[in-house]
Amino acid sequence: LLFSDIERLQWLAQEAGPFQIIFAGKAHPRDSQGKDLIRRIFQAREAVKGNIKVAYLANYDTWLARLLTGGVDVWLNTPQPPNEASGTSGMKAALNGVPSFSTLDGWWLEGYIENITGWAISAPVSADHGYDCSADADCLYTKLEKVIIPMYYRDRQAFCKAMYGAIALNGSFFNTQRMVQQYVVKAYL
Repeated sequence: LLFSDIERLQWLAQEAGPFQIIFAGKAHPRDSQGKDLIRRIFQAREAVKGNIKVAYLANYDTWLARLLTGGVDVWLNTPQPPNEASGTSGMKAALNGVPSFSTLDGWWLEGYIENITGWAISAPVSADHGYDCSADADCLYTKLEKVIIPMYYRDRQAFCKAMYGAIALNGSFFNTQRMVQQYVVKAYL
């Protein structure tokens, strides 16, 4: 989704403000779609070279997750609704004061409060046409251009408010105690 319009993404880096993108992950040896996605990330990295720094960290594991969830400025998650697995890395990032920017799927449906805990990629879903990737991409680019990047560079107080909101609201609500309690009540009792 992030690389669906390379020219617009490069324009954002020049006009809204510089940024870098860090991807992390791995694909199962028999996951051809996952491997294809990783190949497309490397191709996109070459296409934006010189304008946007893109890193790909292979073999995503708990050690690397701990570094990323505590060390990035915004947690971008772009699953195609309704295909979100669980999104637990975004929950861990919230505990570290990292606001999320994600499609409205998975835990983010419950956790997102615009400009308070992060931002939603929320293009409308049509009953007739289903999920529209291009509408979500436009929403992603527009929010990066008009809200997130300007807030990060020019309104640190508002950006810090989103960081605090991620900790106070999402960090306190999306935790192991709540999860276990819900499993006990809803699955075992």
